Formats: sequence, C-alpha cells, structure tokens
Amino acid sequence: MSTRHLDSLFEPRSVAVFGASDRPGSVGATVWANLAGGGFDGPVWPVNPRRPTLGTHKVYARASQLPEAPELAVICTPPATVAPLVAELGARGTRAAIVMSATLDARQRRALQDAARPHLLRVLGPNCLGLLNPRLKLNASFAHVAAAPGSLAFVSQSGALVTAMLDWAAARGVGFSLFASIGDRLDVDFGDMIDYLASDPHTRAILLYVEAVESARKFMSAARAAARNKPVLIVKAGRTPAGQRAAASHTGALASSDLVFDAAIRRAGMLRVGTLQELFTAAEMLSHHRGPARAVGAGPHERLTVLTNGGGAGVLAADAVQAAELALAEPSAAVLAALTRVLPAGWSHANPVDIVGDAPVARYVAAIEALHTDASPGTLLFIHAPTAIVPSADVARAVVPLLQRSPLQPMTCWLGGDAVREARAASRAAGLPTYDTPEEAVRAFSMLQTYRRNQELLLQTPPAAPAEPLWHATQVHAPIEAALAEGREWLTEPEAKAVLAAVGVPVVATRAVAAEPEAAVAAAQALGFPVALKIIAAELQHKSDAGAVVLDLDDAASVRDAAGAMLRRVHERLPGLAVSGFSVQTMVRRPRALELIVGATLDPLFGPVILFGSGGTEVEVVADRAVALPPLNRPLARALVERTRVAQLLAGWRDVPPADVDAVCDVLVRVSQLLADEPRIVELDLNPLLADAHGVVALDARIRVDRQAPGGSARFAIRPYPADLSETVAWQDRWLTLRPIRPEDEVQHLEFLARLDPADIRMRVFYSRRSIEHSELARLTQIDYEREMAFLATAPKSDGSGEETLGVVRALCDPDNVEAEFGIVVRSDLKGARLGERLMRKLIDYLRARGTRRLVATVLTENRRMLDLAGRLGFDYEVEQTEPGTRRIVLAL
Repeated sequence: MSTRHLDSLFEPRSVAVFGASDRPGSVGATVWANLAGGGFDGPVWPVNPRRPTLGTHKVYARASQLPEAPELAVICTPPATVAPLVAELGARGTRAAIVMSATLDARQRRALQDAARPHLLRVLGPNCLGLLNPRLKLNASFAHVAAAPGSLAFVSQSGALVTAMLDWAAARGVGFSLFASIGDRLDVDFGDMIDYLASDPHTRAILLYVEAVESARKFMSAARAAARNKPVLIVKAGRTPAGQRAAASHTGALASSDLVFDAAIRRAGMLRVGTLQELFTAAEMLSHHRGPARAVGAGPHERLTVLTNGGGAGVLAADAVQAAELALAEPSAAVLAALTRVLPAGWSHANPVDIVGDAPVARYVAAIEALHTDASPGTLLFIHAPTAIVPSADVARAVVPLLQRSPLQPMTCWLGGDAVREARAASRAAGLPTYDTPEEAVRAFSMLQTYRRNQELLLQTPPAAPAEPLWHATQVHAPIEAALAEGREWLTEPEAKAVLAAVGVPVVATRAVAAEPEAAVAAAQALGFPVALKIIAAELQHKSDAGAVVLDLDDAASVRDAAGAMLRRVHERLPGLAVSGFSVQTMVRRPRALELIVGATLDPLFGPVILFGSGGTEVEVVADRAVALPPLNRPLARALVERTRVAQLLAGWRDVPPADVDAVCDVLVRVSQLLADEPRIVELDLNPLLADAHGVVALDARIRVDRQAPGGSARFAIRPYPADLSETVAWQDRWLTLRPIRPEDEVQHLEFLARLDPADIRMRVFYSRRSIEHSELARLTQIDYEREMAFLATAPKSDGSGEETLGVVRALCDPDNVEAEFGIVVRSDLKGARLGERLMRKLIDYLRARGTRRLVATVLTENRRMLDLAGRLGFDYEVEQTEPGTRRIVLAL
C-alpha cells in the first residue's frame, strides 16, 4: 500500500489491547503484560467485556467506551470479531492495528481488508507476533523477552524467528530501533516496512528475514531507494531447488527461483547473507562503515592489511582471506621502511604485520602510524591476543582513537574472553566494527566487498531499448506471429535464429528445408561444405538426446546418407514425432572457442530474467551460471559474466588469447532489449554461443512464445530508464531537450545548482543550500522511475563542450500512486521565460498518464512566481496551512 499512517503503527501516542486478560499462557495476557510493564509513556487501555480490572488498570468492555480512539489497536480476539472491530475503530479515528489473531479464513481476511480500507487504517498481520520499539519502551508483542534500544531494525516474516532472534540478541547486547513480525502481510508488507525504515533517523541498518514477497516491482523500488541511504541486509529462506518447476529449455531448468531472488537482491544494492549470525556480522561492519559504500572500481578497496601481536592469528586471517578469494594488501616500500624503523628485527616484514607478542603499548601505536605512511584505500584489521606484558584495556585506550582517525577502514578483533572484555567494549563504543575471531572479521570484510559491488550495480539504470531501435520490428515479430498462427509455442531453430539475427546477435548461416534428403543436399550445396544437419520438430527441443544432430558433413553424399539415417533413427526413438523439415547450417570450426549459454525465462515473481554461463550439452550438469534482471547495459552485462567460473577462461589461459568479452556483453544487452520489445517471448536459449578472440556466434537457438504476451518491459522488476519520455522542443531561439534525469547527470546537476541564486535555493523544496554532499546529490540523480520522476530541460553549451541543465521539475509519488509532491527550479538567469511552465506541463501530462490522482506542493507565500504559475496551471489552495508563511497547493489530476 504505502507508508501512510505507519507512524501511528510504530510510534503511537496511545495503545489499546483488545482481548487483554490475565489468563496464564494466553496471547492477550502476554501482550498486556508486555505493554503495561514495558514503561510506554502514553496511555494504555485494556479491553475485555468479561473483566472489570487488570491489576491497577480499568478494563473497558468495548471500543466505544474508551476515553478516546487509540492511535494503535492490538487485537488478540477470535477471528470472527476482527473485521467488525477494525471497522468500528477506523470510523472512530484509529489509524493502525496489529492483528495477532491467527487462522482467519479467506472470507474473514477479505472482510478485514474491506473494513480497514475506507479509513486508511494500517494492519500489521494477521497471525503475527507484534512489534517492539525499544526507544519508546513500546512492547506490543507476545515475545518472551524485551529488546534493548539500538540502531538496527529487524523485520521478520516468521514470528518464531523473532523470539529466537530476541533471545540471541539479548545474550549479546545487540539493540534495535524497531523489531517487527509482519505475519501474513495482509496490508503492511516488506515494501512498506523498507520504505518507512529508509527514512527513519533512528535506524542505521535494516535487517530482513524473508520467505516470500508479493509485488516484485514494489519490493525492488523500496529496496533500491532504501539501499541508497543505509545498508539493507537480508536472510532469504528457501535456497534449495526443491519445488523448482519443470522446464523444456536449459534456461528454464537452470534459472531457479532462488538464483533469481539472489539477482534481485544484488541489483537492488542490498546484501544477502546465509545465516542469522552472518546477518549481525555484516551489520556490525556496514553500519559502522566509513566513506562511500560504492567503490570506484575494484582493487585497492578489496585489499586487507592485518596488524597483529600474534603470528598464529595473522596466519588464520591470511588463510581466511585466500579462502574468500580476496587479497592481502602488498605493503609499499615506504610502509615497509616505516615499520622496520619501529618494530623489532624479527618482525614479519610482510602482511600480516606481526609486531611480536611482547609488544608494549608504544609499539602498537608506532606500527599503526607507520601503516598510515601510505594513504592508499583499503581496510585495516587490528588483531590483539591478551598477554601478560600489557593489559588489553591499556592497548585499547591507546589504539582505538588512532583507528577512529585512520585513513584505512578499521576493524578490530580482540581474541579471548574476560581479559579483552573491556577492550572489546571500548572498540564498540567508539563505533569500530569488532569481532571475536579473525575468521569472523574476514567474513565481514568479504561481505563488505560484495556490498560494494552490489552498490555499483545500484547505480545502473539502463533503458529497456535504445532510443532508436537497432532492428526492423517486422523482422523480429513476423516469425513469432507465424508460429502463433500455426498454433506453435516453439519457434523452429531457423525462425529463432532469424529473430536473433534481426536484433544483431551473430548466428551461424542456417536454412530450413523440407524433410527430404535431397532438399538437405541442395541447401548444403548452397551454403557450402562442411555443414551441420538437424531435425526440425516442434516437440523436439533437445535434439542431441534424440540423435537428431549430425556434424561435419563434407559432401553431398554424406548429407544424403545422414538425412536418411537421421529420419529413421528419430522415428524409431520417438514414434509419432511430427518432423517438419531439416535445418542445414554452415559448420563452424573454431577449436579454441568456449561454449557459452545465454538464455532468458519468465520468473513468476520477478518477470523476465537473463541467464549466462558455460554452455554445451553438459550445461545442466556443469551448472556454471549466473542470473540477472533486465534491463542490462554493458557494465551490468559484464558484472553478470564475471559471476561465473567460465569468466576466468574468457580472460585467456596459457597460449589461448582472451575472448572478446565485449561481444559477449553485447549479446546479453541485445537479448535484454529483445525481451523489452517483444512481450510474447517467454523462454529463450542460445546454446552453444561460441566465444573466442574473434567474437561470438550462436550455433543453436530456441525461443518459446505465448500469445498472451506475459513478458516485456512492463513485467521488468526494475523499471528501465524511460528514454521514450525524452523530446526535443523549440523554446525562444534555441532547441531544448526535455528528458528524465540519469545517474550520469551528477556533475552537470551540480553545475546547475551552482548557478542558482541563494534566494532561489531557499524557496525551492528540494535544495537547501548551494553546496551539496555527494550522497544527497546522488539521491537526486539516481532515482527509481517507478515512484519518482525528474525532468530536465537541457541545451547544448555555447562552447560545444556538452550540454547544460537549465531547469528541473521533480515529483515523488507515494507508493500507492495517490499523491505526488513536486518541486521545480529554473536557473536564476532564465526566470520569467516560462521555462518552468513548460516543465510543469510535461510533468502533469506524465502523472496523468500513470494514473496519479493529485499533485501537491508546499510553497512559501513570498514565492509569488510559483504561486502565479500554479494559478495558471489550475492549482487550488488548501485553506488549512501546515506551517506559517506557507501555502499548500493541490492539482486534481
């Protein structure tokens, strides 16, 4: 739905518990005891028609007797009572309810939705454990222990897991800003929770336990928006392939739902971890991480320096780094010289830096300062084992301030128990990621690198297709329409190759002929020998398994004999198979080429997905593959390739030169564009796709289609860059481009802001100052087009060095698309030229087309230009003003 009224759910001023009691073991008794005894400052009211009091609290018989409408209602009553109660509360003014009642049937669930909807009353649950907000001392749950205050938010689909996590966290002193069980997600779902927590100032990182999500695009929009602001970490249940659907193509068989979910998490800039322990390990690192999360390329950011007073601990760390396929930093000559000056002669002279077990405090300090000689980026893992030489607490008092100021990203590992307890606490209090073992620290470091790479993918917003198609639409659509007209869902191999060739994918020359040996001979002579011969049959997808492929035919006689033998063999093995002809293709001999697979399929939740990996007849056995969500551009395609083992072979080995990876990436991008353009394609295989230093060529191809057109860019889980909204218009004596903003506009946008007068900045909604932080600027240029839109007016610079931004209008829609809030700013030297009106009309047309109901803004009363523009565009003024000196304007769309 949206974040509307979620503040009433998570930060209520008053709470009523319906079904409150003191019956031992009941949900109502546990919830009431937790709420009444938790220290919540607001009024709490028990409601139960069978009891006059609970302890010192008066019990109310029904909702109508309460002193006022509770902002939050906690419902622990029988299923049949829930919907009528919600309807009554909503009419009275309650804005949120936690429904703990379980076993609501389908009719009761529909009734609950119908009761809540007219009042915009938000429902958490049903069948949930409730929520805890430790900062407010709000425990509206039937958990067996409370949560300590902190900055991590934990949201779980499983109530049982909530109780286990609370127990685990309490034993380790982990605190939370919010702890919630969302149960059956009748209303409030993961998308809503992520949206709310993304802007919650008390939450530093969001932790999720997910079993399933419902709306892929809503989930991805919320996750991508949140991941730009703070770490979002997720444990997703269901990694095993049990229950995977049967599929006719290799892609369908390989692209399991868990691989797709993993691809979605990666593309959204989140981090997936395998266990609850890893969830907190990653949170410890990412929530304390300094500097930009997005690395500028790999390399220095992925190198680790280990400083330790114990050689064994350093070896364990080094082993863990190698096992994680990461690298220890190579100390520079300057660093080695600086360390040699301050360390004993027997020091390790390498990384890990072993300062020897008898190190006094001064040696620790000197070694850290020596490592700062080289300011290259990287991470420093400080490992300390307790000794009798110096108390660990003394070491901590000296090194923790140094690590806080270190140009390297610091991590600490204090080995031991009671002897290092004070040192470990000092590190955590200083905001340093702190771990119990070297292996745990390296695992956190590894997760940081994965998170960096995922954040890089978050920046990519490619279009679904180029502004001008690279192919003629008829050449793509005609074979599909012919197959559907004949009642076929599978294109023949020549038809599939024709579609792929039309979008620019290199395919081997292929001809389709009748199922007669002489026709195959004629085609082979026309193509030139040698050739490959294959059977064409709509029901036969894996031809090699049926003996329906013969390679390396060098003359007419061998083609004739192979064709006759193939027909007999196929009819013996597959009686009744309808053979429609032969496929004759030029025999490609590229002995050093790698066999790859590029495929696509429709995931039930996330829509079209693209697969890449090792190809050939053993593709399902080798199972070297990776999956990505379209749309793809070259960087995203390369990232997909690099997640496979075959990527190492593509880089070349021994005397085999590197393959043309750019050509491979181009195929992936073109397949992505094909999926966007042709929604009737539901499954696709290029296998094998040969790749070597000379390029790529597809030897075989399969495409399955569906006349219901369930695919296309409308089903993409991530809305592509809307290039179709760009237009060129005449304005004054020049031509302008009106287009959606792009991530790469960041530098241009900063130049635009620098040319605004301070008074213009003050009167605009989205900008508060001329100087703007990178993170804030990134949020303005890296938008999710599903929920936000920003149109730029750009023009070529007078010196021909590129384009410049003249104005921008921006609208942010609430997730249910009811209301959009806008802001507009035009370059100060262009005021009065009606450029703002041109931008506003484009925005209004766009919002009307997407079904948004209202466009609103809060405007300073002194901003006469904006108020006059609003009047010309038909905006109305709201009578009630939220703040003095402002007017809220509204346009019904």
